[in-house]
Amino acid sequence: MKIALHMSPEAGATSTLMKQCGITHAVAGIGLQPIPGASEEEQPWSYSSLMQAKASYEKNGFEMSVIESRPPMEKIKLGLAGREEEIEIVCAFLRNMGKAGIPVWCSAWMPILSVLRTSYAIPSRGGARVSGYDHDQLRDEPLTEYGLVEEEQQWENLRYFLQRVVPVAEEADVKMAMHPDDPPLSPIRGVARIMSSIDNYQRMVDLVPSPANGIGLCQGNFSLMTDDLPAAIRQFGEQKKIGFVHLRDVRGTPEKFAETFHDDGQTDLVECLRAYRDVGYEGVCRPDHYPEMGDDRFDNSHHISQLFAVGYLKGLREAVYSERR
Repeated sequence: MKIALHMSPEAGATSTLMKQCGITHAVAGIGLQPIPGASEEEQPWSYSSLMQAKASYEKNGFEMSVIESRPPMEKIKLGLAGREEEIEIVCAFLRNMGKAGIPVWCSAWMPILSVLRTSYAIPSRGGARVSGYDHDQLRDEPLTEYGLVEEEQQWENLRYFLQRVVPVAEEADVKMAMHPDDPPLSPIRGVARIMSSIDNYQRMVDLVPSPANGIGLCQGNFSLMTDDLPAAIRQFGEQKKIGFVHLRDVRGTPEKFAETFHDDGQTDLVECLRAYRDVGYEGVCRPDHYPEMGDDRFDNSHHISQLFAVGYLKGLREAVYSERR
């Protein structure tokens, strides 16, 4: 398992610190919003644009291992007019990723509301601050402008999308790694969120069976879906469906939780790493959702807590992978 950091292609404090920590892989933070009036080759998902980003990472000493940003997909998720054009962009993006030798795309399926937090200032260990979610604060919020978005409607839209794009990803030799709903709770404000349970993830990979149709196993969300995260890792790892991992932790339930330090959550990370080792996962893991430590703020790169997380995970990895079996 390789540890990677989410960072921009440009050199900066994060890339310098991570190189000093021995990190050599990057999760790409690149914009994929269409540029009005630009030619196809000038769009951010074009082969030339991806190669330019890849060259920038390599110049800074990192392998561009995963792209975690996404082109616009809201019409796809909601089954609206214009989804065919969005699907064509996704297909072009996947083909260009394969041509550029970028192996993993972390996709996501969170219509309208995306990642939700109700606080970024929850007190944690030693005066640190963490983010969290309390559903009571949103329970009485009105429906979104789209009204009720039903679960089976979402499954049909997802099936349509996967049937169109998974064959393209497979041909391009790109693994799609579906990120969970965050929080894994459904519905919220009338919007069904279907990537929110272990059973639903199994249903998703079974919709369009392919080595390219896999999961982004965000441990913070998956630990809210199950009391036995190592078993879930083994379930999907034995099927070779884990394409990307977020290594983080929480305390609580889907309705109310707080983020934690990587060594202070409700998950046994040692057993999780043993599970990844035993199923032969050799891809990238990314620590993320760091606490605010010292002078860090949520709108910057969390340099102190990044250093803590990377050091802690490197130590765990070395201990687990050196065990006699």
